[in-house]
Amino acid sequence: MEYRRLGKTGLKVSELSLGSWVTFSKQVDQKEALALMSLAYDEGVNFFDNAEGYEAGESEALMGAALKQLGWSRDSFSVSSKVFWGGSKPTQKGLSRKHVTEACHAALKRLQVDYLDLYFCHRPDIDTPIEETVWAMHNLITQGKILYWGTSEWNAQQLTEAWAVAKDLKISPPVMEQPQYNLFVREKVEHDYLPLYELMGLGTTIWSPLASGALTGKYNDGIPDDSRFNLPGYEWLKKEWTSEAGKAKLETIKQLAVLAKEVGLPIHHLALLWCLSNPHVSTVILGASKKAQLADNLSALKSKDKLTPDVIEKIEAIMGNKPKPFDRY
Repeated sequence: MEYRRLGKTGLKVSELSLGSWVTFSKQVDQKEALALMSLAYDEGVNFFDNAEGYEAGESEALMGAALKQLGWSRDSFSVSSKVFWGGSKPTQKGLSRKHVTEACHAALKRLQVDYLDLYFCHRPDIDTPIEETVWAMHNLITQGKILYWGTSEWNAQQLTEAWAVAKDLKISPPVMEQPQYNLFVREKVEHDYLPLYELMGLGTTIWSPLASGALTGKYNDGIPDDSRFNLPGYEWLKKEWTSEAGKAKLETIKQLAVLAKEVGLPIHHLALLWCLSNPHVSTVILGASKKAQLADNLSALKSKDKLTPDVIEKIEAIMGNKPKPFDRY
């Protein structure tokens, strides 16, 4: 395992990390969560990602119970939460000072920690002035309840506005973003955010590196019964990949699988290593429901030397979706 700076901060995060979306409390119980986190930590993972919106807080409660039982030194790992979807009442959602503050307190309680290392605005909130959200995050930092704050799935303009407000007020700016990033979803990370890596020192904790599991190749011959596509509440995901556009992506994955075999890699290792080849990616968040699955994904790091410039060029030829660079770059 190697470690990368979270953007221009001094925080070092493992290049592969463990997230709980879909799995914890949905597919993974307390015993399995403990086993997954223990394996990840033993393999060098030091960042564990969560959110109030994951299973209505149950995902955080599961992770918190595991952290307490594992008893790791608090200075040896980082944990995150995200704020936006806390409940159905008006004061239980969004990015108002009230909800940002109360969601933080609730996450601390569920995760059984004294502070959050990373705290994300899970989505932009058009009903709350950006100054209010920036001040709320800054206040939590000064209170020692969070160390770094950032965003998830904000566009470049929204990020720039938040950063500019913080700079103007001389308070803590956002330093990281959690966007989806994989071979099919590239525009934000490779194009939209490009000026922000230097301007803001932006770090990225990317999610869905395997495109909801599609880049493992397991959907090439149909959807298995135990797939997340068949989980209650994820019908939208199944619809996305069974549409005409989704079927076209699956054909592309079949071509990638042929290349991966030529290179001597499983296709999911090829996809993970491709994400890591981007220097603007601080950490790649893995999801797993079984120890064997997590161990397999972590083992991709042993094959970094196989992702040569020539292989990357062949990947790009298959994908044909590389974002156009800015004229000034």
